[in-house]
Amino acid sequence: MDTPGPGTAPLRGVRVLEHGSKGPSQFGAMVLADLGADVIRVDRLTALDRPLAGYDPRLDLLNRGRRSIALDLRHESGADLLLRLVRSSDAVIDPFRPGVTSRLGAGPEECLAANPGLVYARMTGWGDEGPYARAAGHDINFLAASGVLDLIGRADGGPVPPLNLVGDFGGGGMLLAISVLAGVFASRAGAGGQVVDVAMLDASALLATVVHTLRAMDSWGPRGTNLLDTGAPYYDVYETADGGYVSVGAMERTFYEELLRGVGLDGDPAMLAAHQDRTLWTEAKKRLAEAFRTRTRDEWAAEFAGRDACVEPVLNLDEATEHPQVRHRGIYEPRFGVPQPAPAPRFAATPSSVRRPPPLPGEHTDEILEGLGLSAAEREELAAAGVLRIGDTAR
Repeated sequence: MDTPGPGTAPLRGVRVLEHGSKGPSQFGAMVLADLGADVIRVDRLTALDRPLAGYDPRLDLLNRGRRSIALDLRHESGADLLLRLVRSSDAVIDPFRPGVTSRLGAGPEECLAANPGLVYARMTGWGDEGPYARAAGHDINFLAASGVLDLIGRADGGPVPPLNLVGDFGGGGMLLAISVLAGVFASRAGAGGQVVDVAMLDASALLATVVHTLRAMDSWGPRGTNLLDTGAPYYDVYETADGGYVSVGAMERTFYEELLRGVGLDGDPAMLAAHQDRTLWTEAKKRLAEAFRTRTRDEWAAEFAGRDACVEPVLNLDEATEHPQVRHRGIYEPRFGVPQPAPAPRFAATPSSVRRPPPLPGEHTDEILEGLGLSAAEREELAAAGVLRIGDTAR
């Protein structure tokens, strides 16, 4: 690995091969690319002929920062090319169900034989082994099976899926990026290569560790009656006079007292007592709801500006770009002409960045193969055999 110096990215010198897919593996690879890894996306050759209707790869922000090569891995020469890339890589990201890449002759066994120091990271839903290993599933299913989905929602309603942010992205994709980093670190420290099983079922359970802590302390009850799930009057969203909403996170006593001062309920002994007394929560929520409905969202934002009450207006994505702290940090500034979240976290000496726009499938095939040492004649021969294409990308 190159030693990062001033102006270089944290993962300079790390190369990752990513089998093209959607969702969690795509997000994990994006994080690695933002941090400076050379991520080569291996797309299907069929993506050149059968692009998805209405899909513009240039606007698929989860693919940013990559180079793309399009190969037919069903062709023996395609699998051979992939293994040649493996030899000069630190990690492979495999998003398919167990067994798919092995049937193509490019599974973990073949890849680790080609590069014994390789980290072979498998992004699975249910895990590599077990009765569900080859079953279909999505984020919502993994959350349901791990017990996490049942935790999310209000007391008077059913479970509410938290988009696909827990299993797919916060759990699966982010843990995938961490696993690649940990695996590369271990390999370069002498442990050698290995297969890493990143299962979204495991990841969703892991993200709910705090709930298991509260359960162990006998501080967690049915859905919607707890500190963090809209049960507490000081941790919820409230509708305002204009149909907007404000978020309230005044958990600590000092913040809660400031909240009550802001809404004019600080002289009510029952409201003060509700901070600790759960039997008063229902009535306290009712009183706060009534108070917040007396003004508009922006009027409440002005009222709580500068107060340490942990009250913020609920902004939509367009409004969020104008939030003063969001604007100060440049979180949604356009990159390559498209507004998108900035890379995170932020490094002082080795900053991350969006170095490339999302590629077209196969856009860098010629460049990548030339980097492998294939001559123009060899590349043309492979193109003639249907393994790849030269100068042709999906548009």
